[in-house]
Amino acid sequence: MTKRITSLILALLMLVTALSACSKPENGQADTDVSQTQPAKITDDTSFKLSYTQSDSLDPFKSEAQNNQVLASLVFESLFDLDEAYELIPNIATDYEYTDSGAIRVQLDTNAKFSNGEKITADDVVYSVRAALDSPAYGTGLTGISDAYADNDSVIIELSYANPYAVKLLTFPIASMQDDKNGFPIGSGRYRYESIDSKTVLKANTENGFSPYITTISLVNIVATDSIDNAINIGNISYAYRDLSSDISKRISSSKKAVNINNLVFAGVNCKYGITSDAHIRRAISLAADRSVLAQTAYSGYASPAASPFNPYFKELQDISIFEAQGNAVSAKQEISQSEYANESLSLTILVYKGNEAKTALATLLKSQLESAGFSVYIDAEYYSDYMSKIRNYDYDIYIGEVKLTDDMCLYPLLDSSGSAGWGIDFENCQCVEKYASYMTGDTELGKFILSFNEELPYIPLLYRKGMICYTKAMNGDMQGYYGNFFSNIESWNFSTE
Repeated sequence: MTKRITSLILALLMLVTALSACSKPENGQADTDVSQTQPAKITDDTSFKLSYTQSDSLDPFKSEAQNNQVLASLVFESLFDLDEAYELIPNIATDYEYTDSGAIRVQLDTNAKFSNGEKITADDVVYSVRAALDSPAYGTGLTGISDAYADNDSVIIELSYANPYAVKLLTFPIASMQDDKNGFPIGSGRYRYESIDSKTVLKANTENGFSPYITTISLVNIVATDSIDNAINIGNISYAYRDLSSDISKRISSSKKAVNINNLVFAGVNCKYGITSDAHIRRAISLAADRSVLAQTAYSGYASPAASPFNPYFKELQDISIFEAQGNAVSAKQEISQSEYANESLSLTILVYKGNEAKTALATLLKSQLESAGFSVYIDAEYYSDYMSKIRNYDYDIYIGEVKLTDDMCLYPLLDSSGSAGWGIDFENCQCVEKYASYMTGDTELGKFILSFNEELPYIPLLYRKGMICYTKAMNGDMQGYYGNFFSNIESWNFSTE
């Protein structure tokens, strides 16, 4: 009886409340219908964890550990960003112009500020350019830049050589010349370094409208790369970037996403001695190579077949196609028949670094493909010191090489006598080397270089390797991170169970 009376009283109260809600406000009072009020955003300052190396610097220009360098994309912004097609996105810079073939004028956003509220000046940018040039993380990728100097609200970037895509190099961090009171470097990114209870964390910079679910990011000290792989698998950290320089993709059990990187895997060719000194033989090797199989099998799909010397995702150059993804043994045999070795034994040695599983798998697959075209192939697998010694001494026909090209898609590491990956090329007699230099200065059309390259094939592009971002399965959100902007839409990531 008591329960029935109580229920009746509750029903009457609900009816009165409903009638009150439906009545019009009097005396000009605002309608305060609770159903129209937006719920507060639920933030999270405990769940998201990233690895870092405590013994390494958090200064982007001093750090050597990859995980610390990945953090930099949260703390610092750059003059420009590049999207996944290597297209330019203004950031701290608003515009640019080539003043001549040797310099770029970059106009700065006069409203841009660091996380401490101070204006980003041209002097800060010049400091950052010079620090990046000398840094272990960015220096090797900035050989196309020689110096910078301030000019009011703009900065003049001096180039080391003429380069139509040099502006795409301006993606390194811009940092304040001064550290904060705790000794942390200062950027203008979405997060900043802070010390809480003697622990280093990342705190969201919400002053400029950035409104993430993840307001605090905990940093977990992990030094060894294998430990990072294990930590992401078991959930000790929430997210990591892996460059896949060693084939660990199959060992990662968390959620994964491939990201485009500018690492070219190629067949270096002995252009001076032996049967590979004949351009017909080099073209036969290229035609016999089934690049799609090499990418899918040797690299577990974390690679894309090379259609030209250039990265297939580099938008301005992606329409160039001189290589088929599939191998063609018949066309390869036709090239062999036109060579001076048509009636001789076609024996080839493939030199490969023994310490890399993907490259040794690639060499084995390539061996089978070349044998289908009529070659007799021997694989010479060596550890690094012997591998490099044989390359220097031309003790190979083909070697499996890899080079990380810069964001401006410059081929000088391969097509310049001082380049880091130009082994085996006959620079005195290779016409496409000269044509490439003329293309860079604007004196020769790109098509003429491509025709010359396809005719001579001083090296054989095989594929462009990919990296990987991996993240805990407990995290929600459409992961849109990519190389250089690993946390591109972090504001939408969360751990909500709803």
